[in-house]
Amino acid sequence: MGRDTGFGLWLTGLPAAGKTTLAEGLTEALSDQGHQVQILDSDALRSVLTPEPTYSAEERDWFYRVVAFIAGLLTENGTNVVIAATAHRRRYREYGRERIPRFAEIYVRCSVSVCIERDEKGTYEKAMTGEATTVPGLQVSYEPPESPAVVVDTELLSPERGVERIMEQLEQISILSAG
Repeated sequence: MGRDTGFGLWLTGLPAAGKTTLAEGLTEALSDQGHQVQILDSDALRSVLTPEPTYSAEERDWFYRVVAFIAGLLTENGTNVVIAATAHRRRYREYGRERIPRFAEIYVRCSVSVCIERDEKGTYEKAMTGEATTVPGLQVSYEPPESPAVVVDTELLSPERGVERIMEQLEQISILSAG
C-alpha cells in the first residue's frame, strides 16, 4: 500500500434507507477537508453497466465484483471512494474489503416500513405489485454488516448528523489520517 493509496467507504442498507443522500453529504464533507473523492452510486453504475437489470443472483454477483474492482482501481491511484450500494449479501461487500486495503463498511440502518414511505423510485411498489421479485428486505433477505465501522440510523439522525457521525468515526479508526 503506497502513500497515495485512497480509502474506500461502502455505505450499505436497504433501498431508500438514505445511502445516496449520506454519500453526497459525506463527499462534500471530505472534499471540504481536502480529500479527492469519487462517489460510486449503484443506480448510476447500473444505468451504464446493466441498463436493463434483471437483479438475478448471478447479475448481482457480477455487478458488485465490478463495483469493487472499479473502487479498487480508483483507490490504488489515490482517489478516495464512497460506494452507495445496497449490496444485500455480505459477500458482495467483502469484495470491496478484499480489494481495498483502507476500507470501512458503513451501515445505513432504516426499517423496511420507513424505507417504503421514503421510496421515491417506486422499488417497493414494484415489489408489492409483482413487477419486481428480488427487492432486498421484502422478497430477498438483507444481511446487515456484522461489525460495521459506523452505524447511521436514518430514522433517528438527520443526514447532516449522520455525516458528522461518520466523519467522527472515520477519524477514530484512522481512515482519514492513514496513508
